Amino acid sequence: MRNVTLILNDGSRFHGKSFGYEKPVAGEVVFNTAMTGYPESLTDPSYAGQLMTLTYPLVGNYGVPPFTVEPNGLATFMESEKIHAEAIIVSDYSEEYSHWNAVESLADWLKREQVPGITGIDTRELTKVLREHGVMMGQIIFDDDQQNALEAVYAGINYVDKVSCKEVIRYNQGEGKRKVVLVDCGVKTNIIRCLLKRDVEVIRVPWDYDFNQLQFDGLFISNGPGNPDFAQATVDNIRKAMTTGKPICGICMGNQLLAKAAGASTYKLKYGHRSHNQPVLMKGTNTCYITSQNHGFAVDDSTLPSDWEPLFVNMNDGTNEGIRHKSLPFFSAQFHPEASSGPRDTEFIFDRFLELVRNA
Repeated sequence: MRNVTLILNDGSRFHGKSFGYEKPVAGEVVFNTAMTGYPESLTDPSYAGQLMTLTYPLVGNYGVPPFTVEPNGLATFMESEKIHAEAIIVSDYSEEYSHWNAVESLADWLKREQVPGITGIDTRELTKVLREHGVMMGQIIFDDDQQNALEAVYAGINYVDKVSCKEVIRYNQGEGKRKVVLVDCGVKTNIIRCLLKRDVEVIRVPWDYDFNQLQFDGLFISNGPGNPDFAQATVDNIRKAMTTGKPICGICMGNQLLAKAAGASTYKLKYGHRSHNQPVLMKGTNTCYITSQNHGFAVDDSTLPSDWEPLFVNMNDGTNEGIRHKSLPFFSAQFHPEASSGPRDTEFIFDRFLELVRNA
């Protein structure tokens, strides 16, 4: 293992060893407190452009599942077709792995996909730095090749455009089925799967595609990476769809884009929510759900128009976790009801949406 150094924008340095593909990288350094789920997180398009730090100390001990594809074209065990994170940062990488479904080590997978991994990092200290300062840009450089360090750039890049599909894709076509347009801003595989298992036709479209020219019964807006301000074309198309009164639902970035279409604003969180244990309260009830989350931006509740209201609130920091229209069938969740990985307590979100679609 070659010696590597993670250098943050504030000058902080963390020294470790390389166990993945050996190349210098740079990006936004974020942390995830989940105990499991690194195959799903690494392939989540929302991590595009980011160096993903895992706070759980032991990583790699259950290996990596095979990359297989279902008849509908979806990856069976991953959240997309490839790793999207720029790198993974861990405290203790386990070279030995054991799991009934594992076919290779995390190191071998990273090398095959040309993604760096570094171990021996004090990830708890790194997380404390990020919590105090906020997420920062960072570089991973090899100690014996420091002249090839890359400059970290994240804020000015439209990562939604990078990860979205490039053409319209249809799933589960059939006469008489309800049609749901899925705007792909970086959609996770399990979002599509959750819709398909409820027996609707899914029409997956690129983030900037004007889907209003299509025949559909409901609109679903996916998760995605980076700043929602870059997806103004999506916002404009959502706003046009709202005039039809057809049901609309959004997840993660979909929550932010629906809010922007309604006229509200979003802002960047200090260090975001990336974990499997975020407590979320449904407004107007005493029901609290434990949710899986991965986002760095949030909706500003104070900017919601009078005919909209918060639907969920984060019990840790009081930030918005969903919105709804007071009279029309529009609502969204900032968290991930499809999980993969994480708790599935809120998968009812898909049932609520499709109930609106079928009753429209």
